[in-house]
Parts: sequence; C-alpha cells; structure tokens
Amino acid sequence: MAQRRCQGPYIWVTTLAKLLTGENSCEWAGWFKEHHQNWTKPPSDFDSTAWMLQHTALVNDERAAKERLGYTVHTENQNFFRLRGNTATIAGKPDLIAVNHHEVEITDAKTGKPSPSYRAQVMINQYAVPKALSQYRGRRIRGHVRYPNSHVMTPDSAVDREFIKNLGALIRRLADETPARRVPSAPECRFCDIGKEHCPERIETEETGEGTTNDF
Repeated sequence: MAQRRCQGPYIWVTTLAKLLTGENSCEWAGWFKEHHQNWTKPPSDFDSTAWMLQHTALVNDERAAKERLGYTVHTENQNFFRLRGNTATIAGKPDLIAVNHHEVEITDAKTGKPSPSYRAQVMINQYAVPKALSQYRGRRIRGHVRYPNSHVMTPDSAVDREFIKNLGALIRRLADETPARRVPSAPECRFCDIGKEHCPERIETEETGEGTTNDF
C-alpha cells in the first residue's frame, strides 16, 4: 500500500529527465512518486538480469578506458547524492564520475537507443553533483552519455539559466500538494510502474490509433 513520504517530496533524476524532455507527458506519475513510497507495482516482463549484465559490462568498459587515460574513476554507489531544495529533494546515482587535475566528467552508460532524456539526465547530474557532493564543489563538470557504439558529450555551459529555470519549475510543480495532471496513454502506461490500484486511469490495452477514410 502506498505511503506518504514523511520527510517531504523526493524524486529521482531519471523521472525528471523524461518529463523535462517530453519523453513522458504524465506529470501525475512523477507527482505520485515524489509524494509516495512502497506502492504496489504491476508485473513486468522486463528482463532486468539481461539489462544489468549489459549495463555492468558497458560501465566496466568505460571505467577501464578512463583509467587508461589517467583519470580516477568513481562508480555507481560511490556517486549517490541527495540535493535538498526549498520544495523537494532530488536524488541520483551517476554511473561514473571521472576526475583528473583539470576536469570532472559525469558519465551515464545506456544500453538502449539514443534518447534526449539520457542527455537531460546527465545534465541534471551536472547541475546537482557539485551542489550535493563537496569534493566536486566549484568544479566545472562536463557530461557524457556512453552507448555501446557511440557517445554524446555535453559541455558544462549547456547547464545554463534556462535549463535550471525549466528544471526548477518542473520540480516545484511535482512538489505541489495539488496532484499534477494525468495524461494516460498506452505507450507511456506500458512502462509505468504505478498500477491501477493507485491510477484508475491507467491504460493496459494497446490502442492502435488507426482508422479508415474515403477522403483521400
């Protein structure tokens, strides 16, 4: 059964990134997750073991590459952070943070198809890490999305005032006591981990969105 978070709104970077880029449209799902914990999740056919094996291999490959270049590399749980604001706390765990005398680079390894939300996820980490983790405070941080056969770099300048303004506005909307707007759709509900017990509007059958006409 879902329980209200007793320490205030709390949300993960991954959820923010998908909403920020429009990959997900249902802000209610983000609102629910920010305000609740221990909810009943629907069954999933996602093969988490296969994903973990692929993801770990990609992280290890990137770590080894950075270490050969002389970087000190921190991975996974070493990078966990919480950043508390006036309305909410955001949390994240970048896959790798590589450091040398001149620069800091945050990398997230992604095994799937390239997506704008992955870059946004790294950009949120670029914003939050130097504020949340004291060893990186005041450092300029570039971002890196590593795919199996390609990569995308993000300079520190990408995390500008407009990005921070949009991120802050989203977090404040999700932190509000008034529930955000539901936007149920088959493609999005399919991957949502909030079941009908908490979201009666959840769509569980695929909609084709197809019809016929004689007009053309």
